[in-house]
Amino acid sequence: MIRLPADHPLHRLARTALLVAAVAAVVCLLGLLVDGAQVVRSYLVAWLYFTGAALGSVALLMINHVTGGAWGVAIRRFLEAMMRLLPVLAVLFLPIALGLPTLYEWARPDAVHDHLLQHKQPYLNVPFFLARTLGYFAIWIVVARALTRWSDAQDTTTDPEPTERLELISRGGLLVMGLTMTFASIDWMMSLEPHWYSTIYGVVFMSGSVLTAMALAIVLAALARPGTRLPDAVTPDQFHDLGKLLLAFTMLWGYFNFSQFLIVWSGNLPEEISWYLARMQGGWRIVTIGLVLIQFVLPFVILLSRRVKRRPGALAVVAGGMLVARLVDVYWLVVPALHHGAFIVHWLDVAAFLAVGGVFVGLAIRELAGRPLVPLHDPSLPLEPEHA
Repeated sequence: MIRLPADHPLHRLARTALLVAAVAAVVCLLGLLVDGAQVVRSYLVAWLYFTGAALGSVALLMINHVTGGAWGVAIRRFLEAMMRLLPVLAVLFLPIALGLPTLYEWARPDAVHDHLLQHKQPYLNVPFFLARTLGYFAIWIVVARALTRWSDAQDTTTDPEPTERLELISRGGLLVMGLTMTFASIDWMMSLEPHWYSTIYGVVFMSGSVLTAMALAIVLAALARPGTRLPDAVTPDQFHDLGKLLLAFTMLWGYFNFSQFLIVWSGNLPEEISWYLARMQGGWRIVTIGLVLIQFVLPFVILLSRRVKRRPGALAVVAGGMLVARLVDVYWLVVPALHHGAFIVHWLDVAAFLAVGGVFVGLAIRELAGRPLVPLHDPSLPLEPEHA
């Protein structure tokens, strides 16, 4: 059975990540004395990034359970580790809940003065917003626990029932995840600018979240290979498949974002193009161009190489670069709304990212302990169960 040894470097990484998170959290607390509003804004970006990774993990797991494929064997445990952190992320939502008036215009009664905001008030109000968020997490946690339960059951028996249950849960779960992630993205991100709307915004959020989860899982899988028998079960062919999927999700993200841009820009309506104008002026223009290059053009060109996709280390480097691009993307989506289009990068952005990210990475690695790194008795497993 392939497990993560007690002395594996990933355990040291987990301890380091948690230590960095503790130090960064103290810095954020001190930042409250300097600029409390900025702490909440920076925290929102970091929390959205890692929550997206957890939700993308759930979606990827269910896609694999429905479609099958040996690629899922390579990263399933890493996706499950991130998915199992949803209760932690629900708790980490508390600072955002406390800072709603700072983040959202509609959460300030004195700001709800125009007709449009008053029309949206039955939906955009603090009690209903918090109730919806609680409902989202309740649904996601239930789905995640069901997937974990039957995945663990699959490890203990050759009976096909756990595999069939995983597929059944995933078929309905994908629909549920699509609906809840769409509404969550509207609540948490699009409502930062309540006068603007996009019917494709939820799909943009979902494609980005899946891309984040895929990239992070590839990095963790590559880091876990040295010192374990993981290379015996996860072959270059499977990493090749992961590379092709990473390329596919990159193209999907590019397609959805370009579609939104094309529709808004061709319509040329003042209430729609203002969202893009805020992200195409000043310093944001450079960020926008850079985002197209580092999250679409560059990965697209590199991932066309078969050699890169078959080498775990090289693919992990590409995935790591895409994780940076994903952070820039979330920053690009959120920050112009918080600062009314002004280009601002604050030192608290780094502190908040390290605080939330350190907790997420550290606990995700700890979730790997005690479970086999390769799911046993999976129909797509290249090895016989006793060799895994």
